[in-house]
Amino acid sequence: MDTVTPPGASLLVVDDEPNIRELLSASLRFVGFRVTSAANGADALAAVAEERPDLVVLDVMLPDISGFAVVRRLREAVGAGSGSGADHLPVLFLTAKDGVDDKISGLTAGGDDYVTKPFSLEELIARIRAILRRTGAPTGEGRLVAGDLELDPVGHQVLRGGRPVSLSPTEFKLLAYLMTHADRVVSKMQILEHVWAYDFGGDLSIVESYISYVRRKVDSGADGAVKLIHTVRGVGYVLRRPQS
Repeated sequence: MDTVTPPGASLLVVDDEPNIRELLSASLRFVGFRVTSAANGADALAAVAEERPDLVVLDVMLPDISGFAVVRRLREAVGAGSGSGADHLPVLFLTAKDGVDDKISGLTAGGDDYVTKPFSLEELIARIRAILRRTGAPTGEGRLVAGDLELDPVGHQVLRGGRPVSLSPTEFKLLAYLMTHADRVVSKMQILEHVWAYDFGGDLSIVESYISYVRRKVDSGADGAVKLIHTVRGVGYVLRRPQS
């Protein structure tokens, strides 16, 4: 079976603002992580018990209980013998406050790092990966593989049947998005939002053009190889991994 090598870590994103929660979840999935989300402290505690993520990205200001209280409850549950493994669960706090006292409170509560809003996605992802390296969890930096197609996000290299495929930066992002969502149909709007970061005023025709470019280089240029990128009429596109 074709897989992401190594598999990205499982993350739980907790934020009561839907736009931030959805942006974070989509961005983290794009770079190879498996992501679930929660909008409040109670749902976060339930998700940890059910999903057992590798790391929690946790907003401090939640509508029911604070992020600090969420972490304290996780640690207390472990102390009471729940066996959930939450005593080893890394937590990265998100907060609009940047005072020293707040940072000390977060780290004292059991947090591993502290990022102040507004933040850059690049910085957040780097902080997450740094924490995961310390804990030995997958960092989401591995190759994406689909049949004889390989994409290395770190080395920024694509191979098809062992031969290098030259892609522009945008083509590379598009192929990475399709491979991250392999065997799932994605719409033109989803591609536009996640590859170009356009809002709903974006021009969908650019997606058609770039799909054509990538298909020509990845599929048409591979003599005798299985075609991987498919159009699902009226829905969108899908990169299908060959059946082994």
